[in-house]
Amino acid sequence: MTQINTTERLAQLRELMKKHSLDIYVVPSEDSHQSEYIAPCDARRAYISGFTGSAGTAVITREKAALATDGRYFNQAGKQLDTNWTLLKQGLTDVPTWQEWAAEQSEGGKTVGVDWTSITAPESRKLSEKIKKKGGAKLEPVTENLVDAVWQSERPPRPDEKVMVLDTKYSGKKFEEKLEDLRKELDKKKSSGMVISMLDEIAWLFNLRGNDIPYNPVFFSYAVITPTDATLYIKDSKLPANVKAHLESSVKLRPYEAIFDDIKALSGKGPKPKFLISTKASWALEYSLGGPEKVEEVRSPVGDAKAVKNETELEGMRQCHIRDGAALTEYFAWLEDELVNKGATLDEVDGADELEKIRSKHEHFVGLSFDTISSTGANAAVIHYKPEKGACSTIDPKAIYLCDSGAQFLDGTTDTTRTMHFGEPTEMEIKAYTLVLKGNIALERIKFPKGVSGFALDTIARQFLWAEGLDYRHGTGHGVGSFLNVHEGPIGIGTRVQYSEVPLAVGNVISDEPGYYEDGNFGIRIENIIMVKEVETTHKFGDKPYLGFEHVTMVPMCRKLIDVSLLTKDERKWLNDYHAEVFEKTKSFFEGIDERSLKWLQRETQPY
Repeated sequence: MTQINTTERLAQLRELMKKHSLDIYVVPSEDSHQSEYIAPCDARRAYISGFTGSAGTAVITREKAALATDGRYFNQAGKQLDTNWTLLKQGLTDVPTWQEWAAEQSEGGKTVGVDWTSITAPESRKLSEKIKKKGGAKLEPVTENLVDAVWQSERPPRPDEKVMVLDTKYSGKKFEEKLEDLRKELDKKKSSGMVISMLDEIAWLFNLRGNDIPYNPVFFSYAVITPTDATLYIKDSKLPANVKAHLESSVKLRPYEAIFDDIKALSGKGPKPKFLISTKASWALEYSLGGPEKVEEVRSPVGDAKAVKNETELEGMRQCHIRDGAALTEYFAWLEDELVNKGATLDEVDGADELEKIRSKHEHFVGLSFDTISSTGANAAVIHYKPEKGACSTIDPKAIYLCDSGAQFLDGTTDTTRTMHFGEPTEMEIKAYTLVLKGNIALERIKFPKGVSGFALDTIARQFLWAEGLDYRHGTGHGVGSFLNVHEGPIGIGTRVQYSEVPLAVGNVISDEPGYYEDGNFGIRIENIIMVKEVETTHKFGDKPYLGFEHVTMVPMCRKLIDVSLLTKDERKWLNDYHAEVFEKTKSFFEGIDERSLKWLQRETQPY
């Protein structure tokens, strides 16, 4: 993790701020579509601050600069930020949020500016209110991105990748049916239509996939759906003939840039019912529709529908995780053999590259679903660590090795974390791993009434760590797309307020990933992907259905790191049953083909 001198970049930005009569400038992480993961050309916050994590906001004044991020990135940000920056550790006591810090700097009638396509409409209102309460002048919408003006020729070009059709044998539902379902929602809300800006929602709605953002099979576009029309706003060069044929009977095509003028025209027609707009839509989009009085802000019905997988998508998840599990088993068997038996010297990138090579052999493989976190020893304590050739560590067989990785397959998206040890782990490493494992098992085994959210389940996974005075600074679970974004809303398991708003439902696919990290020493995380299903219970209080989870990840746990004496009888049974299932479902990939991987699999799945 290299540190970049940002002095000159900040000086140029401050000159531009003066020209625009701005005292403070906010640089969010997200692009115009509020994407968590972005195209390189939209990595403005990373460029201006030097911090490359996926979450964070930069706030620059004429004299100071602050970077706010959450607990996943405290370690990384501390290493990457130079002396120009103050790190605001979000969630810690007495540390202001970036909004509070910006408002404090605005005291005395100062003006705060932000690219109004990069911030949501609700967020812009909240920030504006905080600025006014602190005596600031106002929040100014900026139509030119000032970081882009500093970046100039160094800025990567905007991607122009081709779009592909996702066959119904993978999507499980025709896009025309999805449009009709959405129109029923519009009718229920007596709405004139909906403007859709989230890229994964558009890809899902039209059964299309793209390649504009690394690891996320999405494409730059907007969509407007009314009771009678569906319009996709996208650059024409991105659409091969078969994609146009896929859409032609039901969808109008318009240039990507035409969205703002078109929705201005739509909003001006008659006193009609309001347009729906997602709470994730940009300030610029809402303004083009006439402002908050002319729209109804909602949690996107498209996002809600996408999060509930149909039977085709659920079966795809089961199958792709079996193939992916076989790939990880082959990788760990290879890595152990190279490090322990052959004494090879491999760095973290060598490991990640070999894993990608192994994965790519499997049916329906498209690419990775995120940068592989291949981390040894102290690097494993950096929660979202990204190894880089020439600046990473050699994998130490005598230290913890944490691998968090995933793939995009035509039939699903995978995300698995396993923490391994190829030598002799310490007593603390074994205890911490076992406590994390107990939390992972407890969450998967829980049964709960319909209506319960992931917010309510978070403590299930933390309880064993808490009993020892330990914890971790990240959520316990995130939604997972179906050959889409590996992080998918609106569901999740954690303490974020939004997770309390959406109850878990049959068909949700979510991660189960408690962890424990000691900065400068080691890190542990165990992640399985689980799917919500209805379960049988002896009673049904309140006549409600009860729900539980089905795991799909098929990779052994690390035997060397488990203290079996800390497991209950039920936990041991779960572990033995899980390992038996992993063996049965993945052994055929190795029998008669790969003796090394088969032996490793047999050893790691032996019952206790």
